[in-house]
Amino acid sequence: MEQRIGSSSKPVEGAGFDPAFIPGLTAPAAKSDQEQEPQAAAPEPAEEPEPEPKAQAAEAPAEPEEPEEEEQAPADGPVFEASDRRAKFAADHRGIRLSLDEEKCEFRWDEIAAVETESPRFGKRFTITVHTPDRRWFPIEIEATARARFKEWEDQLDAVLDAYFEEA
Repeated sequence: MEQRIGSSSKPVEGAGFDPAFIPGLTAPAAKSDQEQEPQAAAPEPAEEPEPEPKAQAAEAPAEPEEPEEEEQAPADGPVFEASDRRAKFAADHRGIRLSLDEEKCEFRWDEIAAVETESPRFGKRFTITVHTPDRRWFPIEIEATARARFKEWEDQLDAVLDAYFEEA
């Protein structure tokens, strides 16, 4: 008796796996080994020019210096920052920055449609949600040391929003 290794069923073909498949008009595209070899050989010449990446590497240090200068620029208006052990929220003249663990995102003031705050009835997690014009929202929860901080944070955030955020 013969034993085969692997599945004995044929691979499923059709519109569920190939959106270009139209029954009766087209057959699934099958590539032979001969067709795949020239494609595999084609990318190799594109990888050979190595002097360009070295030139780009020499230019790369100039790019990070510009954001550092931007960060060192003094902020004339109000600044709001709130953070806990995992999350951080910052709003200043450049926009809003959210970070949670290793993930970070930044929004310039022209990229923001609304900023919403929510303080829970019970508990110490203050929620700030940034809404974008394309109907996306990015919430972040910050754990306060005391519930009394909620009023302080809302007042500071309102001052920043009044100074920088302009509704269209």
